[in-house]
Amino acid sequence: MDAVVQNSREMIEKGSKSFATASRLFDTQTRDHATMLYAWCRYCDDVIDGQEMGFGQATPPKDVQRSSLDQLYTETKKAMSGAAVTDDVYLALQRVTRECDIPEQHPLELLKGFAMDVDERQYRSLDDTLTYCYHVAGVVGVMMAMVMGVRDTQILHRACDLGLAFQLTNICRDVMEDASVGRIYLPLDWLDEAGVPNEPACFSEHKRAVYGVVQRVLIEADRYYASSLKGLPHLSFRSAWAIAAARNVYREIGLRIQNRGVGALDSRSIISKNRKLYLAILGGGRAVSSRFVPGNRGGEDRVGLWTRPLAA
Repeated sequence: MDAVVQNSREMIEKGSKSFATASRLFDTQTRDHATMLYAWCRYCDDVIDGQEMGFGQATPPKDVQRSSLDQLYTETKKAMSGAAVTDDVYLALQRVTRECDIPEQHPLELLKGFAMDVDERQYRSLDDTLTYCYHVAGVVGVMMAMVMGVRDTQILHRACDLGLAFQLTNICRDVMEDASVGRIYLPLDWLDEAGVPNEPACFSEHKRAVYGVVQRVLIEADRYYASSLKGLPHLSFRSAWAIAAARNVYREIGLRIQNRGVGALDSRSIISKNRKLYLAILGGGRAVSSRFVPGNRGGEDRVGLWTRPLAA
């Protein structure tokens, strides 16, 4: 294994255990490409949030964040142009985007999501929240699908749907943690309806109402989890298994939040290693059934779902 892939795997093993578990189901080439892409995504997220491998959030001052974001744009564009780069993270991005023919548009769309955090964007409607989810997760789903050989626009929409579902679940899991650093991703209109002030410091005293909004968001997430299933038959079996396994784990987080009630806001809902392995096995069954269940190969029945922007 070369140094770039090895560095990417080490980053993922430390910073995203759920992805690391699911990625073992890919064939070797797909796993290497997916790992290199995910390592760059993880790195960018850490730079903006002042974390190390997804831990120890200590949001830097705005001027530092803006400078870091500018540097991410500069180095990413440099890597995408084919210019010489030396950092293993950007070498990984350069290799995976070249070998899998991923256009520059998509990595830059991810950086736009981080810019939304730096700019302290507010999310008034569900569409606003979903736009954010697209830039920080949906586009990652699109790029991952391209790593797996997908080019059909409708199937890429399904990959995006899974990324949206993942991020909506993350928002619900981390709502109090995000509020502690001044971030609100829940739709402000929904919080207004629930009587929650547009102020993160007020979340603790309105916890039950906040949880009611979380439940609404999880219902939306389930619509995108359901839509994503129709992408599975268009992947190789091993890729379908890996994606189904990851889907099972993230959806389980949402189910845990629902089952725990308002107490789910007091501590992060986590899935044990043994449970993840069980959900991965179930993912194999889902990958098999996706080949044979009638109606699983639909492409255009995404009625009422948010749709990613397409390049002009």
